Order: sequence, then C-alpha cells, then structure tokens
Amino acid sequence: MSKVIALMSMSLDGFVADPEDGVAEVFDWYFSGDVEIPIGGGDPMTFRVSPPSAGHLRGLITEIGAMLTGRRTFDKAGGWGGNHAWGPAFVVTHKIPEGWPRPDSTVHFITDGIESAVTRAKAAAGGKSVGVHGADTIQQCLNAGLLDEIHVDLAAVLLGSGIRLFDRLAGTPMVLGNPKVIQGIGVTHVRYPVLKK
Repeated sequence: MSKVIALMSMSLDGFVADPEDGVAEVFDWYFSGDVEIPIGGGDPMTFRVSPPSAGHLRGLITEIGAMLTGRRTFDKAGGWGGNHAWGPAFVVTHKIPEGWPRPDSTVHFITDGIESAVTRAKAAAGGKSVGVHGADTIQQCLNAGLLDEIHVDLAAVLLGSGIRLFDRLAGTPMVLGNPKVIQGIGVTHVRYPVLKK
C-alpha cells in the first residue's frame, strides 16, 4: 500500500527556509561529501553527499513514485523543468499558473483540496510511496490525518528565524513513533512514523 511521507530539510531550530525564503543552509548537506547521486527530471543535477546520506537518498529514490507539493515550492523550483525527478508531481494550488499545464510535462495542478491531491498522487505512484514537499502542504496533510511518516533531514545549522515546518498544526500534541536515524555529514536523517488515532 502506498504511504504518504513528508520529506523536508530543516534547521535544528525548526526552519525550512530563511526569512527571504532562501534554503541554501538547510540544503548544504547535498554537497557535503564525495558520493555522486545524479538526479534526473526536467532540471537534472548531481548531489555530492556522504556515504550514509547516499544510501539514504538511493532508498528514497527507489521508494518514491510521485510527489505532492504546494504552489510556493513549485514556483521556487521553477516547476522542475516540467518533470520532477522523483515521478509525477501534484501541485496543490488555488490557481493554475499561466503557461501551465505544458505538453510532455508530468506536473499536474490540483485545485480541489489536499485530499484530492493525495488520492491522485497515490494513484500515480503505482504502489510506491508519495513524497510531500513544502511546509504548508505537509501541515495540511498532517492536519487532515493523511501522513504516514515524517522524514526530516536535520541540517547542522541554526537559522534563528524564517519559515517553520510545524507552525500551524491542529490536534496537538501529536505523538510519533520511534524514529529511524541515519547520521551523515552536516545532517541527521530522521524518519518518524505518524501514529494514527
């Protein structure tokens, strides 16, 4: 059965971006080692990570069949060149951006809510998991009881301010299961199961 997994890099003090929406510090670990991990898609790149982080990323690449994200993440990523590297991408938005959808693109826009977006992403994932990007989208999934796991790449940095990952949660306190932990260079990968009530 397809799982819905939050995937975010975050500073130790809980921020996924600085006050100007910059993410360089929380993503430095993608370039902290010698193991090359090529990432395809419409805007290909190569990460250079530590061996433990490489194993972690390879596992995610194999596990994820579709991505779910919000409009802000889509805009910041330039629409991933029309094709997200980890499978079809479903963007939750109130308004489809001008010039989209594009021919031969695997980016889809969902305007009728988070539940519909999760349903569509699961169908497209072909039995694999759905990754969720973006603080607001992750919060919506948590509040709707749609997340199965929270995976945080905890970067070795304190930002002090910016955009928080867990800012507007309903139904707290929310108890999570025991984490799986992988230590990389400049990052600790922590994966918590979300316990269903």
